[in-house]
Amino acid sequence: MRTVAETGSTNADMAALARSGLGEGVWLRAERQTAGRGRQGRNWASPPGNLYASTLVRLRPTDPSPATLGLVAAVALDEAVRVHARDVPLAIKWPNDLLLGGAKLSGILLERVEDAVVLGIGVNLAHHPDLADRPTTSLAEHGAVVDPGDFADTLAEAVARWLATWRGGGLAPIRARWLDRAHPPGTALAARLPDGSVLEGLFAGLDGDGALTLRLASGGTRVIHAADVFQV
Repeated sequence: MRTVAETGSTNADMAALARSGLGEGVWLRAERQTAGRGRQGRNWASPPGNLYASTLVRLRPTDPSPATLGLVAAVALDEAVRVHARDVPLAIKWPNDLLLGGAKLSGILLERVEDAVVLGIGVNLAHHPDLADRPTTSLAEHGAVVDPGDFADTLAEAVARWLATWRGGGLAPIRARWLDRAHPPGTALAARLPDGSVLEGLFAGLDGDGALTLRLASGGTRVIHAADVFQV
């Protein structure tokens, strides 16, 4: 685990290292970021005390779809949080948000760089931002005091194990764990699609490729491959 006091973005740094030939498995953690990024280019608030870390996955010809690495990251992160904060009400929301008591605890950002995927993970350990469009929380708000360095080590071990499962067993065991840790079937969700439209439905699981399945009011189903998803 490489640790720096401050950087702009661990994902940006890891992307540069990927282009220079860095091998798989190295992690970079920053105590503070000045230009952290979330999905769809959103700013990611990065005060000291939280986790900001990135790693690199070098893709192999026999690997499952790179898009499913988000599911791998989600189940690994869920496992790591449960090690450091037992008996807290966690649930995964598609594709890879971790919710604590229904509020956003973390963010996962995957970025393709040539033959690699940079995997960035941010977790609200000590602090959480106030967002206009969704509730947020931190582990500290639920009584868990967690050192970012200790958490990063636990997370790196979990990611390595689940990455090996993904490569050795395909998507099926990842999908099974993800569904076991997700909010219950029938949870009301709203999906903001890339064209700006919003589709509401009930959570009906994942298809075989890891895409979100919604049961619509009409009785039909819709498979979602890309969207910003919210609990209703």
